[in-house]
Amino acid sequence: MFGLFNKEKKESLDKGLEKTKQSFFSKLSKALIGKSSVDDEVLDNLEEILVGADVGIETTIKIIERIQKRVAKDKYTSAAELDSILKDEIAALLADKQNDNLTNFETPTDKKPYVIMVVGVNGVGKTTTIGKLSAQYKKHGKKVVLGAADTFRAAAVDQLKLWGERVGVPVIAKGMNTDPSAVAFEAVQAGVDQQADVIIIDTAGRLHTKVNLMSELSKIKRVMQKVIPDAPHDVMLVLDGSTGQNATIQAREFTKATEVTSLAITKLDGTAKGGVVIGISDEFKIPVRYIGVGEKVEDLQVFDKNEFVDSLFQRN
Repeated sequence: MFGLFNKEKKESLDKGLEKTKQSFFSKLSKALIGKSSVDDEVLDNLEEILVGADVGIETTIKIIERIQKRVAKDKYTSAAELDSILKDEIAALLADKQNDNLTNFETPTDKKPYVIMVVGVNGVGKTTTIGKLSAQYKKHGKKVVLGAADTFRAAAVDQLKLWGERVGVPVIAKGMNTDPSAVAFEAVQAGVDQQADVIIIDTAGRLHTKVNLMSELSKIKRVMQKVIPDAPHDVMLVLDGSTGQNATIQAREFTKATEVTSLAITKLDGTAKGGVVIGISDEFKIPVRYIGVGEKVEDLQVFDKNEFVDSLFQRN
């Protein structure tokens, strides 16, 4: 029934998007009171609602223009049909690359170990995402090795070690203020030696200067490539969905500093800004691979654009 989703996951997703949904639909319902057709006033109100849900201005304009074309083409569109049209247009905007064989905690058979380098600013839930990801991979029968290369914060190294103990996966760490690339090298080497399926490297989340960030991430990549020539196979950017447009700004900075190949968007359960997933996916054309919709390990979910849109438009 739910593809990759079972009933529990779908319920968790619905619950996680509750704040966004309530805010969005209460405003949409008010905008449509007394309206029998989608006129300019409805579209103006819809534009305001989408921007308020942190969909982003450019993506909002794109959605409004698409709806205008459909209204013009169909000559008459009732206000009641607006839900259905919006749903179609948002689903069409979400990057088509979302679903691949990596999203069900699988790894490419020709890349073993599969190396993921995780980037993102401090406080977005980066280390927690790595811990939950490790647990999910392990649950799916994968052998995982973690590398604590965020060596600028003692808390980051300690937190990753705790996750390692909790999940039962080895963590390669050299403590605080050590060379991040040396940690990454040792972690990748350990992954190869232990015949791991997946190696996940945590990196420091600092954006104080792009030059430093770029050179550091480049160095980590070069050092890993001494062991595995095509590593990392995935550079995953973790963003905090509850920060709305700040998450979009961070995505811009990181995509300038390094090649980002996937996204994980966390903390969607605590915010009415879930629309940020739509704007980020549309602007950067990078697949959203995982979303965080709660505290539990299982609440780091595979992102399925159809299930996401379905949950967003499911009226209680």
